[in-house]
Amino acid sequence: MPFENCASQSFTAASIRKNAPECHGIYGLSNAREWIFIGESRDLRATLMERLREVGTSVALRNPTGFSFERLSPGDCTLRQNQLIRELQPSCNRRVRA
Repeated sequence: MPFENCASQSFTAASIRKNAPECHGIYGLSNAREWIFIGESRDLRATLMERLREVGTSVALRNPTGFSFERLSPGDCTLRQNQLIRELQPSCNRRVRA
């Protein structure tokens, strides 16, 4: 099942400040062609802002234009992140065994 908050938000500073909460959870970065990366964060807003400023990384080079997220407790993040990586096959995550 894709992100529960399936509405993708624009991957811009203004959109991150407006839409991303300052809480623990997982996030996904995408563009019009693919899911790029799925990660875990203690502070979704801060992590997304850091990702937005990246230059030259494998994620940045794929030009993310959108983000999605789920608020989760720290104990639930790894399992859910691995489920989404298997399902969505983001290009910049290492593959997770089934």
